[in-house]
Amino acid sequence: MKRHLVALSVLSAVIGLGLVSPEVFAEDATVAPASAHESAKLAGSYATFAGSSSNAQSLVDGLRAGTTIVLVTPATATSPAVQTTFTPDTGKLGYGNVNIALSLAQAELSKAGITQPTAAQIVVALNGGTITSSNGAVPLPGVLALRSKGEGWGEISKTLGFKLGEIEHAAKARGPLPDHDDIDHGSKGEKAEKADKADKADKADKADKADKPEKVEKPDKVDRPEKPERPDKPERGGR
Repeated sequence: MKRHLVALSVLSAVIGLGLVSPEVFAEDATVAPASAHESAKLAGSYATFAGSSSNAQSLVDGLRAGTTIVLVTPATATSPAVQTTFTPDTGKLGYGNVNIALSLAQAELSKAGITQPTAAQIVVALNGGTITSSNGAVPLPGVLALRSKGEGWGEISKTLGFKLGEIEHAAKARGPLPDHDDIDHGSKGEKAEKADKADKADKADKADKADKPEKVEKPDKVDRPEKPERPDKPERGGR
């Protein structure tokens, strides 16, 4: 009880001295629960896909922070548990981007006939590599590998053979979605290509203008001299 009172006294003193505003504490109290809620909701939504709740939470937290992710494939009657560790190819991702990334990875594996992936298969779907399915060896470009190149989610979806609208629809029930500016964000390569085309067009336009000879201005018309007036004819005298 005494410790609690001391802590309150110190906090009141800090706020009273103006070192920290009350709004900061209010903001932290609001943001932290909201983030925790989004994290827990996403992890719960992808628990089946990830193989366990702990794997799903590790994926969400690791993708959000851009840190090492540890996934565990549970032991079976014939094989021991396997731990798989990897680092995302991307840096920190917002919860909306985490949601889209996991939704794309799940769709990509389902397309290959894998509905209950191992930890290693999830890593390949995210970072790229080759998986073995009923269809044989299947190379996957990796959702995060494509994202790390600067590609937007629309372009990544197209590369993987999906429509972004379908991926968003599936992800919407699981958690937040990225804002439209992020989704519409084109790849660095696409931007560079557009800039290159614009630069080439500008240079071609300048070269075309340089090739054309300048129009020669016509000289101003020379004013013709006025004709001298004829003198009046003298009147003839009467006969």
